[in-house]
Amino acid sequence: MAAAPILYSFRRCPYAMRARLALLIAEIDCEIREVRLSAKPAELLAASAKATVPVLVLPDGAVIDESLDIMRWALRHNDPESWLDGDDAALIAANDGPFKHHLDRYKYPERHGTDPLAHRAAAAALLSDLEQRLAGNPWLCGDRRSLTDAAIMPFVRQFAAVDRVWFDTQPLPGLQRWLATQLASPLFGRAMVTRPQWHPGIEFKT
Repeated sequence: MAAAPILYSFRRCPYAMRARLALLIAEIDCEIREVRLSAKPAELLAASAKATVPVLVLPDGAVIDESLDIMRWALRHNDPESWLDGDDAALIAANDGPFKHHLDRYKYPERHGTDPLAHRAAAAALLSDLEQRLAGNPWLCGDRRSLTDAAIMPFVRQFAAVDRVWFDTQPLPGLQRWLATQLASPLFGRAMVTRPQWHPGIEFKT
């Protein structure tokens, strides 16, 4: 039996989360190595100088250590739901750049020395762009789930969880529905299976 790819992952990391979603939808069997970012294993550090998750090590030794690259690699191998048809690079870049900037400073104000409410407002303003899309479509790129939805959802999930009561009262019905649909999906449930911390000799498959 051919060796399986190895994914170094951290369950709650939104970047690792979207990589796992794509690997699952593409039906790529891989070994999941759940790591703690405060105690990174030597194998992860040897695989990628970036030293953070996700990192995918292929059977031939090649390494993919950017989450979007992992998603696109998986979907180029198998894309049963045509996720690549909905790959909006500009929308994903807005999420990974400006939105993530404000999300971090809202979620971790003590780390950044910031006013969390100011950054919450700035992030919410960016979410209004998603709301406009979702007012007329069930998904960000049309009538079906795509790479763009899976790439952005983990960050919106993180934003909503900071103060769920506040988030649920915002005038974002399309976004709230979109988020709830994905969180309730069997795919998300599989992506969020809890695994113990990986140590050499322990193996877990997708």
